[in-house]
Amino acid sequence: MDPNAVSVFDLTASEKLQLVEDLWDDLAATPAEIPVHDWQKRELARRKANLMSSAASGLSWDEVKRRVRSRYGR
Repeated sequence: MDPNAVSVFDLTASEKLQLVEDLWDDLAATPAEIPVHDWQKRELARRKANLMSSAASGLSWDEVKRRVRSRYGR
């Protein structure tokens, strides 16, 4: 191991955040390569079935934004 190599732990908070953003963007560019486990597929199917059986329980996007903004003042 190169003793002069910089560790991710040596980065500033800002640099770490940029690294996370870059990694996320790279992963998002190829969503088909992201593994989805069987338990995740089952949970998604369960949630979809729940939403379809009681669609009125969901919130509109405008309502979600209003609640978030009222909670965090934005």
